[in-house]
Amino acid sequence: MESGLEEVKAEFAVPASPRSKVATAVRALRHRNFQLFFAGQLISLIGTWMQTVAQSWLVYRLTGSTLLLGTVGFASQIPVFLVAPLGGTVADRANRHRVVIATQTASMVLAFILAVLTLTYRIQVWQIMVLAASLGVVNAFDIPARQAFLMDMVGREDLMNAIALNSSMFNGARILGPAVAGIVVAWVGEGWCFFANAVSYIAVIAGLLMMKLEHPVTLANQGSPLEHILEGFRFVLQAAPIRAILLLLGLVSLVGMPYSVLMPVFASKILHGGARELGMLMGATGVGALLGALSLATRVGVRGLGRVIAMCAGGFGASLILFAFSGVFWLSMVLLLPVGFTMMVQMAASNTLLQTMVPDQMRGRVIAVYSMMFMGMAPFGAFFAGAIADRIGAPGTVAIGGVACIAGAAAFGVNLPNIRGKAREMILAQGMTGGAPAEEMTSRGLS
Repeated sequence: MESGLEEVKAEFAVPASPRSKVATAVRALRHRNFQLFFAGQLISLIGTWMQTVAQSWLVYRLTGSTLLLGTVGFASQIPVFLVAPLGGTVADRANRHRVVIATQTASMVLAFILAVLTLTYRIQVWQIMVLAASLGVVNAFDIPARQAFLMDMVGREDLMNAIALNSSMFNGARILGPAVAGIVVAWVGEGWCFFANAVSYIAVIAGLLMMKLEHPVTLANQGSPLEHILEGFRFVLQAAPIRAILLLLGLVSLVGMPYSVLMPVFASKILHGGARELGMLMGATGVGALLGALSLATRVGVRGLGRVIAMCAGGFGASLILFAFSGVFWLSMVLLLPVGFTMMVQMAASNTLLQTMVPDQMRGRVIAVYSMMFMGMAPFGAFFAGAIADRIGAPGTVAIGGVACIAGAAAFGVNLPNIRGKAREMILAQGMTGGAPAEEMTSRGLS
């Protein structure tokens, strides 16, 4: 019992450390494999954000329709909702290193196809939808494998820091990528953004191939993939803390995240700008998100993350409401800073708590459900937001989503005392058993 309580203190407390804050914030980079992953992903993600912004602008330029803009967003993310459970099972049964190499290669090929079609002036909206949906299928396998792969690279001790640094990298690229995309689109067109993204994948694939690691023991191939998928869903439904975190995440993704799909409308019709202004708005969100991720990177331990999740979900909703009714470009940019900050802290803190509570054998499947809530719900939100914005306008649509986020955050906060004890038990069990099965984990508790 005494050793168990020591484990709880180590997990939840923020211990004093002789290391500087900078060293603490980047401690996961002491692992060579993570260094290679970090460098390659940073280059690749700049290209990914360039493509994201250029694709949205291309669709809106070709059609002028918020409905089609939302439909393309739906097509790009609905495969995550449908296919992610299978992707999670693959991440738990197969060599994650090889899975990530395969998914990154497939993403590169799709970006090359989009670039060729655009640069030869043969691109049509239906082709964009098909390629976006294909990339969504790839992401359904990539996200669970890549997130679970963090544990393989850095181990449990530095997992939280690796997640925070991964989020920092994602949002650092989110700042630079849209800004570069705005310039490139205005100068030479969208096609060269897609080509740059395709080339950028070479960096991450090279880094993955240079890694030297021993893959941990995977699940035995007993039972069908369907049985493993159902086992993952049962685990999520029976674990109250995990279920609560994922429900809030799904709500925010459904009603709050579609603001980004409508960003071309804000840039052009409301703020009277163009591709350059769109890139600046997306970049401002990225600055806020980067600051949020860096704030998590300096944390040691998970104490208080539940409250952080509730506060950031509510802050995200409030920031969206203020942004929705801003008609001044510089003010909109300022308001997107807390939008990005609160959004990223909630997502990264949720990811950290989930990975801290789950056993290693279930990691891929739980992350698959996380990706279903984070990315899989977003297409429904994008589709409905595009349709609603056609009727009441983009500002009203975003404001309604902000109100719903605040309501969800309040409900989560009220329920937090009821699930905190169970969360402690699950975290302690992982520290004591090193990844025991769920039934053994829940039976040990604090005793």
